[in-house]
Amino acid sequence: MIDRRKFLKAGTSAALGIAGVSVVSRDGRAQTTETRTAKAPNIRRYRCLGRTELQVSDISLGSSRTTDPEVIAHAYDRGVNFFDSAESYRWGNAEEAIGKAFKGRRDKVILTSKTKAGANDSRREIMKSLEGSLRRLQTDYVDIYFNHSVNDVDRLRNQEWLEFTEAAKRQGKIRFRGVSGHGRNLAASIDYAIDHDIADVILVAYNFSQDPDFYDQLRHTFHWSAIQPELPRFLKKAKQKDVGVLAMKTLMGAKLNDMRPYERSGGTFSQAAFRWVLSDPNIDALLISMSSTRSIDEYLAASGSTALSAYDRQLLERYAFLQAGQYCQPGCNACANVCPQNVEIAEALRTRMYAVDYRDEQLARMDYAALEGGAAACITCTT
Repeated sequence: MIDRRKFLKAGTSAALGIAGVSVVSRDGRAQTTETRTAKAPNIRRYRCLGRTELQVSDISLGSSRTTDPEVIAHAYDRGVNFFDSAESYRWGNAEEAIGKAFKGRRDKVILTSKTKAGANDSRREIMKSLEGSLRRLQTDYVDIYFNHSVNDVDRLRNQEWLEFTEAAKRQGKIRFRGVSGHGRNLAASIDYAIDHDIADVILVAYNFSQDPDFYDQLRHTFHWSAIQPELPRFLKKAKQKDVGVLAMKTLMGAKLNDMRPYERSGGTFSQAAFRWVLSDPNIDALLISMSSTRSIDEYLAASGSTALSAYDRQLLERYAFLQAGQYCQPGCNACANVCPQNVEIAEALRTRMYAVDYRDEQLARMDYAALEGGAAACITCTT
């Protein structure tokens, strides 16, 4: 059995080698430790992830676009201690890269993985998925195991998922269970998970474009309402229940090159977007795909931020204006059930985003192939 104190110690060990690090406790108070100084940007704040008591880097690595152990190790060297993956990321290669990066130092980091446990999946099937992830990660446990991309409450009602998580906890294969999602039924799914106390951590799509207040202040510029008006409500609810809250898809499509002409010495658009997320008291940390050492250094410059500057807001407003009508919002659902050929329009557009905006053709092809029928009907559509 793994000692709980060692687990908690592992969650903060990466913090002890960074200059001016703030470690934020559950009561919100920060303690700072001064050690060494580094030239490149480092993680400057670690936050308590709800009831788990894990101290996680406020900006952490998502591996959906990462298969290079050296890139992962670079993030670790800069103070990132939380590494998120899933069995589906890069056909398992993302998990393998993380396993290689942390072989021999597993106790220094917090690792997660995910599986899409369906409404009718058995605990045996789910356990098989977990054990596959553990092999690829070269570890005997993950800190958090998520039911991935939940967009159907029936998946959470499945007693097999609940019994699987309890068995996996007893066997020391997972420490905490979570729910991730960004679909049209996100609010109902998260509400169910919180109300029935079946998630220690939630991972949700959340960026400035999903804040009703942000767009209310921009109505003099263009007419576009926030898509997920219930997000602030259930994020606050999760916080009140001491459920850890992680944000993903924080860059609203990540069209970073569109913003380079407008960026000045005050920082980049990505840093402004991260500062917006981290200034929300209901968010513990954010996950972002890091596929190069250059992007890691840019992103981590926003670590430790708790407030948005006037310059930051100008960048966010500029981005929102440029992308008005071009960004397919998670959870919008306006196009659902309107296609006579039953094309999953939002899902097809998401694969386009991966190909065109993320420039990740491999991921786009993989997700497109998973669509039933794809979007071939659109080629000859006359409606």
